[in-house]
Amino acid sequence: MSAAPGSGASAEMRAWAPDGLAEVRPGDDLVMLLGALFEAAAPGQRLADGDIVVVTSKIVSKAEGRVVAAVDREQAITDETVRVVATREHAGGITRIVENRLGLVMAAAGVDASNTADGTVLLLPIDPDASARTLRAGLQERFGVHLAVVVTDTAGRPWRLGQTDITIGAAGLLVIDDLRGTVDTFGRTLQASMAAVADEVAAAAELVKGKATGRPVAVVRGLAHLVTDDDGPGARSLVRVGPDDMFASGSAEAYAQGWKDATDGATDAGPSAP
Repeated sequence: MSAAPGSGASAEMRAWAPDGLAEVRPGDDLVMLLGALFEAAAPGQRLADGDIVVVTSKIVSKAEGRVVAAVDREQAITDETVRVVATREHAGGITRIVENRLGLVMAAAGVDASNTADGTVLLLPIDPDASARTLRAGLQERFGVHLAVVVTDTAGRPWRLGQTDITIGAAGLLVIDDLRGTVDTFGRTLQASMAAVADEVAAAAELVKGKATGRPVAVVRGLAHLVTDDDGPGARSLVRVGPDDMFASGSAEAYAQGWKDATDGATDAGPSAP
């Protein structure tokens, strides 16, 4: 990852995902489990100042007991939903794109059946930012290093095929690198550039974690300039809400609402004069 000269940013980074984390169960102490994992790591892969520890939300959810029976999945999606953005019927049923209670717009409110025991599904953590803060405090105390923690989940994108990991919880990380007001290499003032570095870290870490490898934790090294002294505002600050959300409805839903508004307006106006 490169940066403008003089910014203090690194021009190189590493990422790796250690093996050996046991299956996480409700009530497990993640700080203890991750501490044991990193203590057993090879010398070059032990935690150091400026590292970013990237943890998939699934193991956080498991430790926090966010497990429900698979037969209750549809009700769980409803319970986690704040607002329905779009619904689509398909051969396998109905996909619901919704805003969940964390403000995230996701398929099925983030309720997921992958990498969990048969007959169960996982809900997202109650407060991923708080979970990240707890992990950060515990790992920093245990290892005596200054680091950041990111909690990730997988999400689709409305304009592109495929999914990528995004940050849903963060502590100790500059989640947005606001470049507005700085100049590019040609001396032009940047007007809109805000790098979502937390999501870039999440996606980079997923390349070494994978979906089916049994490695739900990664370390990203070389981005110490993004690691902050305090916990920071967390990943919740990345979410567009209210008037900042320019795509609050799916296309079909927006069309239906527009048609309804138009017909209601015609009815309210009454018959036209002869």
